[in-house]
Amino acid sequence: MSVRIGIDVGGTKIAAGAVGDDGEVLAFLRKPTPASDPSAVAGVIAECVRELARSYDVRGVGIGAAGFVDGTRTTIVFAPNLAWRNEPLALRVADATGLPVVVENDANAAAWGEFRFGVAAGYSSVVVVTVGTGIGGGIIVDGRLLRGSGGFAGEIGHINVVPGGLRCGCGLAGCWEAYSSGTALVRFARALAGERPRAAARMLELAGGGDIAGLHVTQAAREGDPAALECFAHISHWLGVGLADLSAVLDPEAYVLAGGVSEAGELLAAPTRTSLEESLTARTFRPMPPVMVATLGSNAGIAGAADLAGTD
Repeated sequence: MSVRIGIDVGGTKIAAGAVGDDGEVLAFLRKPTPASDPSAVAGVIAECVRELARSYDVRGVGIGAAGFVDGTRTTIVFAPNLAWRNEPLALRVADATGLPVVVENDANAAAWGEFRFGVAAGYSSVVVVTVGTGIGGGIIVDGRLLRGSGGFAGEIGHINVVPGGLRCGCGLAGCWEAYSSGTALVRFARALAGERPRAAARMLELAGGGDIAGLHVTQAAREGDPAALECFAHISHWLGVGLADLSAVLDPEAYVLAGGVSEAGELLAAPTRTSLEESLTARTFRPMPPVMVATLGSNAGIAGAADLAGTD
């Protein structure tokens, strides 16, 4: 059977899958990322490709990796988690496997997966927002991935929503992800627990005497805990504000929330819709874009990267 292989490169693991033309991941494997030796990552990726190629006729390889990918989709210009600088990843893997290889930003690959095979299938202009430790995203306009002049478009977590606001991990202040990410959710929950420990009792109980983590906030919110719901309301407010800003620039048909925090489902999506509607410019004269929750989960990046290996 003829397939393409999709690779999702993370800071701790490399996930690979053989993907059919319909986006189905037919076979899957995972290997640890040699993070202490960035030059060895291409070798591990090649091992994954060769292992999958024993069972399938492979037409090409798509790699999704966190970082800035150049306009030719061959070189990772900058990747903070793996210390890559101008890394010719596509060439290294192609030389090791004899197969055509393309590289794409991991959030772009996941966004493309949801657009082609997930909840956004059927739309032509979509913004996929990955809400995790930070905020990433992918922008599809008229059925094409928006990559920008240098290939760096889609870094939406670093639009400025609060001038002079909270310091972001990128070094700037007031970035969207400083207010709407999983990191922001945990920071707000811990601050609430410090100020109002009785109100945060359920989250503290779930934490078992340790630090409150995102899963504790989510579990408590699912149980209807008011303090945990307040935490979700806080980040959802800012998430909706950012989506409204994107609407003013891009006017997409729909938004998709992806990433780890999106696993909370409507706990995140419902208040985000409310905030978007309240913040949307000219809201009485334009359609309200739906805010949907991603459906492909961890397979989105693999399926998207594989499919991009077959596009121009």
